[in-house]
Amino acid sequence: MDILIGLQWGDEGKGKFIDLIGRDYDIIARFNGGANAGHSIYYQGNKITLKLVPSGIFCPHIKNLIGTGVVIDPVAFKAEIEELAHIIPRQDLIDRILISKKSHLVLPTYRYWDIYMEHSPVYRTIGTTKNGIAPSYSNKILRQNLRVGDIYSDNFKDDTYKILNRQYTELQLLGQDMPALEELYADFLKGCNFLKQLAITDTEIFLNQALHDSKKVLAEGAQATLLDIDHGSYSYDTSSNTIAAAACVSLGVSPKLVNKIYGVTKAYCTRVGHGIFPTEITDQIADELREKGGEFGSNTKRPRRVGWLDLPALKYAIMLNGVTDLVLTKADILSGMSEVPVCTAYEINSETRDLTAPTSVDDSVRPVWKFLDGWDFPFSKINQQSQVPKELKLFISFLEEELKIPVKYLSTGPQREELIILGN
Repeated sequence: MDILIGLQWGDEGKGKFIDLIGRDYDIIARFNGGANAGHSIYYQGNKITLKLVPSGIFCPHIKNLIGTGVVIDPVAFKAEIEELAHIIPRQDLIDRILISKKSHLVLPTYRYWDIYMEHSPVYRTIGTTKNGIAPSYSNKILRQNLRVGDIYSDNFKDDTYKILNRQYTELQLLGQDMPALEELYADFLKGCNFLKQLAITDTEIFLNQALHDSKKVLAEGAQATLLDIDHGSYSYDTSSNTIAAAACVSLGVSPKLVNKIYGVTKAYCTRVGHGIFPTEITDQIADELREKGGEFGSNTKRPRRVGWLDLPALKYAIMLNGVTDLVLTKADILSGMSEVPVCTAYEINSETRDLTAPTSVDDSVRPVWKFLDGWDFPFSKINQQSQVPKELKLFISFLEEELKIPVKYLSTGPQREELIILGN
């Protein structure tokens, strides 16, 4: 099994890379997050944003598996499938998706808990997508949630209504505006009935049998390393574990069966929502990069914060994940700049550190900068390594020397085929 991970605060271009290399795999397995994750892929000239469906869905031979560590909103999932059915035959979609019966459900009241907590003065405001992801994971840990496999239980409707009614009453008492309870309940049950059309199974058994039969599996991560609930910039992070080790836990696959670990990074940084961001820029250049790079949330459309490449954070992410192959994206967005700033270390209390946990720094951290020569080249003309401009080659060599890991892939644009393999 191979694993693909984002190495920054998300939005590195993981979906595009998976879509390209996915043709070499038999199974793509999503292992964390929920409908708050958006992977943008260009298919037949159109930009498609996937939320819960794994990124192998555009390769006809691939089985797409949603693992136990994913939380599933049946209403959002049904809507996503119906949207995809405009470009992929509906039955083909249904036949190629498997869901873990141990995956937890996102109840319709959860998004209103998100909304309430985001706007309440007694809770932290962290900038969530308000998709009900955190309440789903928290109720999972409290052992008060429902799982996908429960939809086949004779008591499912009654159990669901009891939970919804209790939470609905609590939210109303707190002053949260709500639609009618019966409406939420009915839509949720429709979504759950839709799930029954798909293969709901013990996906860990399916995956281990597939690996035993020499099938190729790629585990797909959502969000990114620096948003990991344990190792990211807490509390401004996501609600699940996003690092490579989480793939084994979520999918029920032994670490002994892991081969390659792909890490994807942009040539600069972005993040959505609040939280520490040592290399953030807020001037006109940030606005230009945001527009040029399309740095707006795939799901939320929120403008992303923009910053220069952060090597201490990147080294930390590479260490946590054990990355074997580095994927560099969006170098084309920096084309035309006379110089490209890179943060090589942090200055903290007069001490310089080139590797530290981003959770250990605060707004007082001062980046140590190195300025590299920029490049100005029409990336649409690059389809092999020899055509990469000299300045970008030097940039890549600098990264490899600093990070002690090879850059194996270079993205040259947003389309599926706009990617070249690098080698000596």
